[in-house]
Amino acid sequence: MIKKTFQKLLQKTGKHYQIDSRIPDRLLIEMLINRFMMRFRGVVFLQKKVFIGRGCSIKNKRNIQFGKNCTIEKGTRIDGYAVHKILLGNGCKIGAYSLVTCTSHLSKYGNGLKMGDHTAIGDFAHFGASGGIEIGSNVIMGSYVSFHSENHVFSDNTILIREQGVTSKGIKLGNNIWVGAKATFLDGTVVGNNCVVAAGAVVNGIFPDNVVIGGVPAKILKTIE
Repeated sequence: MIKKTFQKLLQKTGKHYQIDSRIPDRLLIEMLINRFMMRFRGVVFLQKKVFIGRGCSIKNKRNIQFGKNCTIEKGTRIDGYAVHKILLGNGCKIGAYSLVTCTSHLSKYGNGLKMGDHTAIGDFAHFGASGGIEIGSNVIMGSYVSFHSENHVFSDNTILIREQGVTSKGIKLGNNIWVGAKATFLDGTVVGNNCVVAAGAVVNGIFPDNVVIGGVPAKILKTIE
């Protein structure tokens, strides 16, 4: 009975996988209680039907658009101070203890973050979104993935690097991408649709659709046919 109920709830949120028959009912009940409490926090603190974990900090909420059934796991901090609205799509998830920072310095008002529908990132993610980050739909990412959408200028050795300012091109990921744990995306990176980014890759550059990317620095390892 519990499994059937849980399966129906999954289908309503756009998830169509089958629950493993070995999963005990007790685990499912615990998960349902936890989700109920997260939904309660979302309604109370944001007046929105989203799921919010314990200990989250969300600043400038008016500039954040939460999609239906969006999940923000415990301990996550989101800085909503940005030129553009932060858009979190339907069914998307940001893992526990993650950080979204849009305006990191008073010298520049940040651009912000966009995440498409059913895109999820694991725990301890870092979104340095000052230069802008755009992630498509159905992107799955492991833990400790980081985005750095700015570069420091260092061309003049008579001036301290911290006083030379920054450049920003932004970072863009397409749809249907799998990103392994601890991958790092640097400013100016563009990754096409239907790609795989290997764990630990340092990605800097423009990559086409349908490729596997890996290494430091990352390069195309194979084409997905």
